[in-house]
Amino acid sequence: MAYKAEYIWIDGTEPTPLLRSKTKVIFEGEPGLWGFDGSSTNQAPGKASDCVLRPVAVYDDPIRGEGDKLVMCEVLLTDMTPHPTNTRAALAQVAEKYAGDEPLFGLEQEYTLFKGSRPLGFPDNGGYPGPQGPYYCGVGQDDVYGRPLVEAHLEACLKAGLILSGINAEVMPGQWEFQVGPLSPLEVSDQLWVARWLLHRLGEEFGISITLDPKPVRGDWNGAGCHTNFSTKLMRENYEAVVAAAEALGKAADEHVHQYGAGIEHRLTGQHETAPWNEFSYGVSDRGASVRIPWQVEVDGKGYLEDRRPNANVDPYVVTRLITNTCCSAASGN
Repeated sequence: MAYKAEYIWIDGTEPTPLLRSKTKVIFEGEPGLWGFDGSSTNQAPGKASDCVLRPVAVYDDPIRGEGDKLVMCEVLLTDMTPHPTNTRAALAQVAEKYAGDEPLFGLEQEYTLFKGSRPLGFPDNGGYPGPQGPYYCGVGQDDVYGRPLVEAHLEACLKAGLILSGINAEVMPGQWEFQVGPLSPLEVSDQLWVARWLLHRLGEEFGISITLDPKPVRGDWNGAGCHTNFSTKLMRENYEAVVAAAEALGKAADEHVHQYGAGIEHRLTGQHETAPWNEFSYGVSDRGASVRIPWQVEVDGKGYLEDRRPNANVDPYVVTRLITNTCCSAASGN
């Protein structure tokens, strides 16, 4: 019986790539290689426009229904080598190198819902809502905006087979978060991209647009991040390894922060639960630090850390590669 496969990939738009997708009707077998016009996605010139889609993960399609699939793809050149915009390929090498360390990630994706040119909860005729305070994890129509879409997104992700561990309303009106993981570097990154695609796709049904802008409203409002929780097998057994990982991140702070999403200087200001983008710090239970070690980790003497610097618009393939490589290479000495 024929089924519909939605091929999803990441384009070459700069400084922040966009998601693209198209549908293939498959009459038998598994999704295979396909192609697209790279000259229309900032990935090829018109005179040599063909790019290749290679499936890397397949999920149930919760929107179309039983039998249909969502197909996460990486982009290749026609000689079957990774396209320059294919950041997954570099992560795959690092993930294989340090597989024995059993790295795990949990990604906290913040995002902002917009209706027209205004975030949900902001007055239509201009001006601003009341100051931040009651919106975080709030309840009631005076403080929470967009919940029907958010609930539909959670349900869709779970039906697709994605590993989501929770959702919550965030500090700014119209701002929400979902969490993916804990999963391995490749799994968590693939699933975050598919979860983002589902959020944009469901937004079409509700007439709501979604932005991953790290500072969607200037002024005294929280930005949007993708706080990244990380551990290795050794960190899950030994607190000293957690501290060592935090110190390793500090030594590579400049390399990391410049790849943690466009516009990071607008969000990491030292205010609104952030550390300055050009300074590194870590501490226990400190949401004003670059890296937070949860208080329970110190009490338990083992666990994980949270890198609070990545933007909402970060490429998960990049952030998981950087953190895995930096922390695992420091632990192994190479």
